[in-house]
Amino acid sequence: MNPRWSGTLVAAAVLLVASAHVGSPDTVFEGAAGPYRVRVIVRPPGIVPGLAEITVRLLSGSGLQSVLVLPLRGGRPTAEEPPPDSAKAVPGARDLYSAQLWLMEGGAYSIQVTVRGAAGSGSVIVPVNSIATRRLGFDTPLAIALLGLGAFLFVGAITIVGAAVRESVLAPGTEPDAGRRRRSWWIRLLAVPLLALALFAGKKWWDADDAAHSASLYRPMVVKTTIATGPGHVLTLAITDSEWLGRQFTPLVPDHGKLMHLFLVRDDLQGFAHLHPLMVDSSTFRTAVPPLPPGRYRLYADVVHESGFTQTLLDSLDVPASPDPWRALDPDDSWWERDQPSAISYQLSAVSLEDGLTMTWVQDSAPLVAGRDVELRFSVRGRDGQPVTLEPYMGMMSHAVIARADGAVFVHLHPAGTITMAAQLAYALRQPGDTVRGVLGNRITAAERATSPMASMVTEGDPGTVTLPYAFPQSGHYRIWVQVKVNGRVLTGAFDTQVN
Repeated sequence: MNPRWSGTLVAAAVLLVASAHVGSPDTVFEGAAGPYRVRVIVRPPGIVPGLAEITVRLLSGSGLQSVLVLPLRGGRPTAEEPPPDSAKAVPGARDLYSAQLWLMEGGAYSIQVTVRGAAGSGSVIVPVNSIATRRLGFDTPLAIALLGLGAFLFVGAITIVGAAVRESVLAPGTEPDAGRRRRSWWIRLLAVPLLALALFAGKKWWDADDAAHSASLYRPMVVKTTIATGPGHVLTLAITDSEWLGRQFTPLVPDHGKLMHLFLVRDDLQGFAHLHPLMVDSSTFRTAVPPLPPGRYRLYADVVHESGFTQTLLDSLDVPASPDPWRALDPDDSWWERDQPSAISYQLSAVSLEDGLTMTWVQDSAPLVAGRDVELRFSVRGRDGQPVTLEPYMGMMSHAVIARADGAVFVHLHPAGTITMAAQLAYALRQPGDTVRGVLGNRITAAERATSPMASMVTEGDPGTVTLPYAFPQSGHYRIWVQVKVNGRVLTGAFDTQVN
C-alpha cells in the first residue's frame, strides 16, 4: 500500500470498512419482490456470528399479509436451511416491518425477502457481506461487576480449600485441633500461587483469543497504485495481497459490465473521476487519468467476486497536472472538477450541466438525519425547463457517489441502492455444479449483456428524474456526485449537504 496514507483514510480502511463501502456498513436495496415494490435495509452486526437487523418498507402494493426473511449462505437455499422468520410490523410506522437474523458464518451472504399479500407472493434476494469489522469492549459497569465477582470467587476458592483441609475428614460436631488449623493455613498459602497461575493462564488464553479475533477483522485487499508521468498519465493498480496472489479469493466478475469501478476523490473534494480500468493480468489494472486538478487523491476501487463477496479497495496517491489531451480507455469513464474551487457550501440545490442542462436536487422539508432511510431525488431539465429523457448508464438510469468531507464515508449507489447487480446475479444464476473457477462469471457476463434489469428505474411519469435510496451512516458534511447520461454523454452534478 502506498506509504503516504492520510490518517483519516487509514482509520477508514481498518475500522470502518464494511459491505464493500467505506464507513457505510448498511446494505440498501430498492426494487421489486414480485408484484410489490420494497426497500430493504440490512444492518450487519459487525461480528460473526451476530444478529443482523432487517427492515422492509413496502413502497407499493396493498393487502399485505406477511413479510418473511431468510438468511442464505451463498444465496441459494438448501435442505438444511431453517424456516424463514416473520418480520413484525413496526409500531407507529406504516408499511414498515423489522426482524433480526443470525449470520452464523463469514463471507458472502444474502437475505431472501418474501412478501405475501392480496396480489400474490414475491421474493427477492438482497446480497450482503457477513464480515467481522469491530472488536467489542466491556462496558465499565460490567467490567467492575465481573472484577468484583472474580475477586469473590478467588477468595471463596481459597476459603473452600482451607475448610476442606481443616474439617473434611472429621466426624460431625468434632472441633479441629491446632495442628489441623495450622495445616489449613499452609495449604491456603500454597493455593494462592496455584490459583494465581490458573488466572494467568486464563488471561493468556483470553489475550490469544482476542488477538486471533483482531487478526480476523476484515481488511480490504492490499493494493499498490502508481501513475506513470508522461503522455496519457497511466494509472496502474496492482493487487499485491498475499491471499489474492494465493488464489484464496474467487475470481472477479463484471458489475454493470465492468470488472472494476475506480473512483478518485481529491482530499478537498474539488476533483472527482469515475473510471473503469482494463485488466492487464490477473492482478493488474490500468487506466488513463483524466486532466484532474493536481493534488492528493483518495482512491476507491469497487470489485465483485464470483462468490458474491464485494470489496472496496483503498489507496491514496498524488495526481500530477496533465498537459496532454485525455483519451479515455473506456467509453463510460468520466470526471468532474469545480470550475472555481471554493469552500463547501452545503446549500446547493441546483447545478448547471453541459449543453445548457440543469440538475436539481428535489428535497423535502425533513432534515437529513443519520440512520434514517431517505429518497434522494434528482431532476434534469433542459433550457426550456422541461424534463429531458435520461439514457441507461451502465445498466442504470444513474450512478452516484456519496463521500463525507473527511473521507470517513464513501459509497457508490444507484436507483437499486447500494447492492451490486453482479452479486445479485451470482446468487440467482449459481448452480449446484458450479465448482470450476470462472464458469459462473461467464454466465453473469452473458446475463448482463442480454438484459439490463435495472435500466428502467426512473421516477414514474418523469423521464428526467431519478431516485436514489440511502441511509446516511454518520452525521457530518457530505458531497454527492450524481451521474446521468443524456444524448450519449455522461454528465455529473455535485451537491453538498449536512447530515444531522
